[in-house]
Amino acid sequence: MPDPIFFSWGPITVRWYGILVVSGMALAVFLASREAERQELNTEQFFNMCLWVLVAGVLGARAYYVLFNWGYYGANPIKILAFTEGGLAIHGGLLAGGLVFVLSGIHYRIGAWKTLDIAAPSTIIAQSIGRWGNFFNQEAYGYAVSPEIIPWAMMIDGEFRHPTFLYESLWNLLVFLFLLWYRRRRMLLTGDVFLMYAMLYSAGRFFIESFRTDSLMLGPLRAAQVVSAAAILLSLLAMFIRHKRTDQGGRIYNVR
Repeated sequence: MPDPIFFSWGPITVRWYGILVVSGMALAVFLASREAERQELNTEQFFNMCLWVLVAGVLGARAYYVLFNWGYYGANPIKILAFTEGGLAIHGGLLAGGLVFVLSGIHYRIGAWKTLDIAAPSTIIAQSIGRWGNFFNQEAYGYAVSPEIIPWAMMIDGEFRHPTFLYESLWNLLVFLFLLWYRRRRMLLTGDVFLMYAMLYSAGRFFIESFRTDSLMLGPLRAAQVVSAAAILLSLLAMFIRHKRTDQGGRIYNVR
């Protein structure tokens, strides 16, 4: 079992979870800023946008998780602020951070779709890195399986289990590499990169969620699967409608 604590010094405790989440965020900001520079945007403004997004993303991810586990946090309100112990729901972070990013992009006159296109590859690689924080916290794992049937099963919480954190990390890495290639294709509409990200990430999450034992629930349904299914359908619909209207003023993604 991995030690979730990187080091302790007196009252200060630094956990691997926090290190990995922050590392993923830092890489995301770096890559998004490089892409913004490549597209000749104001990098200072873009960096300011990223800072606001990081704050909103963390708060949104925590709020989403706390709301779905209010029975525990209502009885232990001090634990709401224990970010380093885990308990960040990525869909909450994506919704809150994405909203702030879009509003910031509109404010700086970058445009909502272009802003989301720039952010998509950076976001998915941050998600890939952050999932390893779940490994050190021994959370977000799958149900018990036989290692003879699933050779890559990992010993977690006393049993061999599906390493769902690993499944999602690898899937997100593949989506990241695909998006780097995809965004350089010509004749893409502004927004296509983000919509492709939303579809591919959600497809992987929908499938992987079925193996997990700790899913947040909406009645009898897994919340992540409901959100993922909605994201896939809405993204497909948006891409279809926008491409159908291309001849009526659709903007082509700016490739240099």
